[in-house]
Amino acid sequence: MKLDNTQVLMMDDIPFQPNLPKLLRKLRVKEDTRYAKQIECLLDEAQAIARPRAMYRVAYVDSRDEDSVVIGGVRFHSRVLRVNLDSVHRVFPFVVTGGTELHEWMQAQDDMLLRYYADVISETALRQASAMLKAHLVRRYALGRTSTMSPGSLEDWPIQEQRPLFALLGDLEQAIGVRLTDSMLMIPSKSVSGIRFPVEKTFESCQLCQRERCPSRKAPYDPDLYARRYRPEMEAASEGLR
Repeated sequence: MKLDNTQVLMMDDIPFQPNLPKLLRKLRVKEDTRYAKQIECLLDEAQAIARPRAMYRVAYVDSRDEDSVVIGGVRFHSRVLRVNLDSVHRVFPFVVTGGTELHEWMQAQDDMLLRYYADVISETALRQASAMLKAHLVRRYALGRTSTMSPGSLEDWPIQEQRPLFALLGDLEQAIGVRLTDSMLMIPSKSVSGIRFPVEKTFESCQLCQRERCPSRKAPYDPDLYARRYRPEMEAASEGLR
């Protein structure tokens, strides 16, 4: 891990520790079949080259207005993010990636089935790295319960907000090999960005998302949550009771 005076930290020693039986169950592939042997070979290749990394910053909320929040001198436009950070002063913007090595390896698979398997393996590496980053933040900064918001996860915080998030973290391409395309997607594709922050009650963006059958859903959609917590008139009413 490396630290400089701007409080931007890099984790470049994240291990990839795959679990073959668990992966086979996820892919619904039976053991002792030729498909299982293909997956085992791919997993060995991936483990040999994988180098997941993460970069995050210890940042502070400078100011808030009705629909935006300034963090570390950078303004983010999101009503939901602003309300979620109402009582928060320190936050942790981050990018975590499965790494360029796995991305190039996955892209090099000529067979469509093998590429699908490689995609799932690469996603597994990203999920492990994300979990390790979360555990590191919670342990190092004694955060307790935390939640995360990511640009593009909600209409309220569109994917164009990737740009200020990357600006807040510095040269991510040089540091961990992650860059933004013109459409604000990340390369390598197995990368995720966001802001992690302490909370009293668990929040998931999924609670405000109506998309059905989402494989990444972490919580059910709550059709009344926005009205209860995020509408400006709700905040005004709450202020009036204080």
